[in-house]
Amino acid sequence: MIPFDTFNGQKNMQIDENLLNNAIKNQSQDKIFRLYAWEPACVSLGRNQDDKFINKSLLEEYNIDVVRRLTGGRALLHDKEITYSFVAPASSLKNGESVIESYKEISQILIDVFEKLGIKLTLGGEKGVHTKFDYCMLISTGADLCYQGKKFIGSAQCRKQGYILQHGSILLDYDKKLLEKLFNENISTDTIISLKEINPQITTYDVINCFNSYISSLE
Repeated sequence: MIPFDTFNGQKNMQIDENLLNNAIKNQSQDKIFRLYAWEPACVSLGRNQDDKFINKSLLEEYNIDVVRRLTGGRALLHDKEITYSFVAPASSLKNGESVIESYKEISQILIDVFEKLGIKLTLGGEKGVHTKFDYCMLISTGADLCYQGKKFIGSAQCRKQGYILQHGSILLDYDKKLLEKLFNENISTDTIISLKEINPQITTYDVINCFNSYISSLE
């Protein structure tokens, strides 16, 4: 477990990449779990995502950075959230060679932690082949976690030389109007949900402490 910390977008993505590359270099058999936040707010783009929708002047107006992830998927605004990352050799998981099954196994950590906080999460739906959405949280896939049918945690994964990096966004709150400006899309409250909407009494530090306790119990 790497202690929670806050960095800018470039630094956060560099740390995740370094964790993956160092694990490969050392042929580490450890499972690494990290929680972090972003300052300033940052839009992260999927590895192969077209960035034509980005309005640079708008990002400058709101002091929002842009970074590209190692992982695929669509863009996210990292602002009022906690991000997690997980690095491990695929062989350390029960079904690590299967992308779908590895998502399920890693996501079980998140399911277990939020269950301890009184929040029951389920795996998301099937990914649509064709979609116009640039904002990741509007697309529910089998890799995501939902609360009562609404997307709460969006995750993405990449693989390199037998190792897995999976990271994802835990939505604490969101600014609907800002998201609609940034992505030029209607943000439906029927589609996504935040921790503030689920239970406003649970704080960021409650979540971090619960993760710390849970991961420590596995060591």
